Amino acid sequence: MDALYTAAATANGREGRAVSSDGTLDLPLAFPRALGGNGQGTNPEQLFAAGYAACFASAMGVIGRQEKIDVKDVSVTAEVSIGKDTDGGFGLSVVMRVELPGHLEGEAGRELLEKTHATCPYSKATRGNIPVELVIE
Repeated sequence: MDALYTAAATANGREGRAVSSDGTLDLPLAFPRALGGNGQGTNPEQLFAAGYAACFASAMGVIGRQEKIDVKDVSVTAEVSIGKDTDGGFGLSVVMRVELPGHLEGEAGRELLEKTHATCPYSKATRGNIPVELVIE
């Protein structure tokens, strides 16, 4: 792969800060309350969810332009869950909830979603590594 852009960020754990190399991202990190933390900062799951949702929506825009499909009213929500996996460690799972406008109901919307999932760089990175469920809202 020839890199067109490289993002770099530094973090010092789930209780600290995450800072991008250009300084535009500078966030406190904290365990969520559900994991026993104080919830006084963001967490890796939220950051991953935001990135995946944005990337998926952008990939859908690319597919829409290629196929002359209006996707301007599409909304993507990524739900990233962390939990115990079968080997006793931790694992992630994702549910991608996509709200589609009326003209994309049924098979047309499902096809668009599948093509987007095949194209999105985040989807490619997660494929075979974590379960990703696609849900049309």
